[in-house]
Amino acid sequence: MALPVIAYYVIFHYVPIGGLVIAFQNFNAFKGIFGSEWVGWMHYTDFWNSPYAFRVVRNTLLINIYQILFAFPAPILLALLLNEVRGRMFTRTIQTVSYMPHFISLVVICGIIVDFSQSEGVINDIIAFFGGERSNLLMQSDLFRTIFVSSGIWQEMGWGSIIYLAALSTVDPHLYEASSIDGAGRWRQLLHITIPALIPTITILLIMRVGHIMSEGFEKIILLYNPLTYETADVISSYVYRRGIQEANYSFGAAVGLFNSTINFIILIAVNNFSRKYLKESLW
Repeated sequence: MALPVIAYYVIFHYVPIGGLVIAFQNFNAFKGIFGSEWVGWMHYTDFWNSPYAFRVVRNTLLINIYQILFAFPAPILLALLLNEVRGRMFTRTIQTVSYMPHFISLVVICGIIVDFSQSEGVINDIIAFFGGERSNLLMQSDLFRTIFVSSGIWQEMGWGSIIYLAALSTVDPHLYEASSIDGAGRWRQLLHITIPALIPTITILLIMRVGHIMSEGFEKIILLYNPLTYETADVISSYVYRRGIQEANYSFGAAVGLFNSTINFIILIAVNNFSRKYLKESLW
């Protein structure tokens, strides 16, 4: 039973590691890895000397920090709220509705966002109703991060709450009964029983999330951004997509990807060690 999983990781995750050698070459697809010219650290120097390096690193960090601050707590809050609801039918309805956006194609999600954000879209109808002026929201660079993060919360909040609801299902009901007998209300039960039960799960998931703080998938970015919003929307992965894929500069893309992964790895180890030392919870 484990063989297909092991084979998947070996074939698609470990074997391709050998291809990272092109990050130190001027890779030519016709010459191959063994025939391409070695250039050492040239691509890394090229990236950091680029006028866009600071911009894409800053945008990548800011978007991920905003997601940690706002998107990461959202499923926790939803799980806590659903845990307090006593009507099972109402709870299941809310869960089903909140899960649904996760299963919608990202292309469709971005299409909905684009339509809603247009001058004649639903969001502008609401703005106009309250006396505001209509405008294409995705054409405004200062609104891109807000739209990106808030739409991500809507799409993933329900799905992300599943693991927290699973953690809450393991809490012994007798703890609530005993605390109720001792005079604890719902608020004190939340503070002293429910939330402490979630701390180990929250810690592990937060460590894993911080380990990706220098990464942001380019799919949603590319589907939503445009040259007018590059100043706040262009991240490392979208920049590498343009330089590495569209311009066929594969070595440059591999170099920046390796740099990105190395920084994430270092951050992950540092955060894990900090958590193990001070919170007594860690991945290893």
